[in-house]
Amino acid sequence: MKRSITLLGMMICFIAASVHAESMMEINEREGKAFLEQNAGKEGVITTTSGLQYKVLKEGTGKQPRALDRVTVNYEGRHLNGEVFDSSYQRGKPATFPLNRVIKGWTEGVQLMKEGAKYRLYVPYELGYGDTGAGRKIGPRETLIFDVELIKVN
Repeated sequence: MKRSITLLGMMICFIAASVHAESMMEINEREGKAFLEQNAGKEGVITTTSGLQYKVLKEGTGKQPRALDRVTVNYEGRHLNGEVFDSSYQRGKPATFPLNRVIKGWTEGVQLMKEGAKYRLYVPYELGYGDTGAGRKIGPRETLIFDVELIKVN
């Protein structure tokens, strides 16, 4: 009997967690779409055919990367509420990675830049972390904002 009650309790917790996750997905998707619709009309914001939005904060003059290149960047990632979830600036060290090994929004957006440029990328969830999110910092179907400074194409 005790085992049945414990199992029932675990099932209830699982169902409650599933309902919460599903509702967070819906909330994040709705808020992200509303944000992107409003943001698209702002001065300087460009929307690509994939749905990625970006704003040029500073043009660069150097080399322009391709998807298979390694790049060195400084960046700051924020939720729509402005909360920072990741920042190479805060760590005091730029990040270097293959451009085709990051989220689709980054792969697309950074290829638009030249060395020395700084862009603000508005990444819809389909080009970001999708339905699953990423760990505890990024929720499911969450639209994200990244300030990215392209330092070097390696």
